[in-house]
Amino acid sequence: MRVVCAGHCNWDVRFRVDRLPTTDGEGRITDRTESGGGSAANVSVALAQLGCSAHFLGAVGDDDRGSAAIERLRDVGVETHVQLVETASTTTKYILVDRDGQVALLGTDGANELFSARDLPEETLSSATAIHLTGQNPETAAALAREATDEDVTVSFDPGRRVADRDYSDALESSDILFVTDREADAVGIDVPVTVTKHGADGATVRTPDETVSHPGYDIGAATDTTGAGDAFAAGFLSVWLDTPDPERALSIANACGALAASAVGPDANLSSERIAMLRNE
Repeated sequence: MRVVCAGHCNWDVRFRVDRLPTTDGEGRITDRTESGGGSAANVSVALAQLGCSAHFLGAVGDDDRGSAAIERLRDVGVETHVQLVETASTTTKYILVDRDGQVALLGTDGANELFSARDLPEETLSSATAIHLTGQNPETAAALAREATDEDVTVSFDPGRRVADRDYSDALESSDILFVTDREADAVGIDVPVTVTKHGADGATVRTPDETVSHPGYDIGAATDTTGAGDAFAAGFLSVWLDTPDPERALSIANACGALAASAVGPDANLSSERIAMLRNE
């Protein structure tokens, strides 16, 4: 299968802290790491690790961070169609990770929403099994979703943390699969044929027109870093569902991928078939 991932490609600056500061509070930085990130980029990397053909669409600044972010994708075999923007820097996310692996984010605008549907090569969608959209400019998401629908390509959508602040109704109307957390689900007022709700450490639920199936997830103890865990989850689900829409297996693989990502530092985990099978006791 071939999955096109469209959305953000960031540079992540990650700070390990002893606590996430509250209002007028203070935390202490214990470690700092940097890597490529961005939800669509993360999903494309995870799909490639899972043996799928992945293609990334997005924009970065014409700078060192943008070059490193693209190299990260190409190193694992992701095909890229990336707009290099000379007038903007690569979007940077500053991520605070506490001792329990929970995160808080700050970000710059940068280049990542300067990619538009007009930049999409015609042949990219015509040869795709699915397009996976992540939180991005709502007009771009809607246009890509409509084009995919016209090509009879499955549309999956993970609007992310900002779903309550942005109008994604047009993109949702053209979506076949929706990924949300429990908190994000309350902000989505449109029914999508297949809705996958992530419950964090408590697993996930998929609702289809025919049934609702839940999976409890896997106990990995304390998380190391939940950055990118939801993206690994989405990749795991799509890698199964787009081949054979088996909700129980799709959730099992997805939860295993999410758990492995939460056990790693940063968004990239080793999603080998051996590690997934071991977690699933196969």
